[in-house]
Amino acid sequence: FFCLSIYLIGYFIIFRNRNPKIRTEFSSCLISLFHGTPAAILGAIAIFSDANRGFAASNTPFQKTDLDYSIAYFVTDLLHYVVFIPGDVLFIAHHLATLFVIVTCRYVVSHGAFSVVVLLVLAEVTSACQNTWTLAGACRLENRFAARVYDALSPPFYVVYTVVRGFVGPYFVFRMVLFYASGLASGLVPTWVWVSWAVVVFSAIGVSILWVYSRWVELIGERTATKLEQKVR
Repeated sequence: FFCLSIYLIGYFIIFRNRNPKIRTEFSSCLISLFHGTPAAILGAIAIFSDANRGFAASNTPFQKTDLDYSIAYFVTDLLHYVVFIPGDVLFIAHHLATLFVIVTCRYVVSHGAFSVVVLLVLAEVTSACQNTWTLAGACRLENRFAARVYDALSPPFYVVYTVVRGFVGPYFVFRMVLFYASGLASGLVPTWVWVSWAVVVFSAIGVSILWVYSRWVELIGERTATKLEQKVR
């Protein structure tokens, strides 16, 4: 209800004068802003406050709260895509897969929250920057300030996103898979669960790498074109 309320406030009050496409996109970004950074902070606290943290550790109450908070966000944003952008199969599949991982960890096996929460922290640590970049990008053609923000934010955002999604994330998942494959979590986290987690996360990482690669190509192309225009002048 909290996430849905934030979305409705954005849709009917804050962004009511925007065109329908931007109105829905901005409302989605709004709930993402309320989820991403708080979830990352809560996740970090949940991880470091658990003295028995590990890939096979039982879920703590704090970790469960963080997982529930993320479930609320992904369900709300999934409804957004189903209602307004049903053709975006990739994002719908992403949200369903993410919900599968979080829900199985929270309500099926009750272990492994350390793994899932760390992955959530890595996924959401760039959330505030990404949503600001998205909002600025949507307005840059009609607003000079938004265009300046978008241009200034793009390079550092891409760098951090590349490091987190291209290096830190894959390394952590690799360590997680090695641990579960060793059998040290046998009887706590079933094989079908951790294998499905690995498949979902590696797929998400692959899509993220392709996405940021396309952004780099676009950015380099734009900067190169601008330099050529300046030389011609």
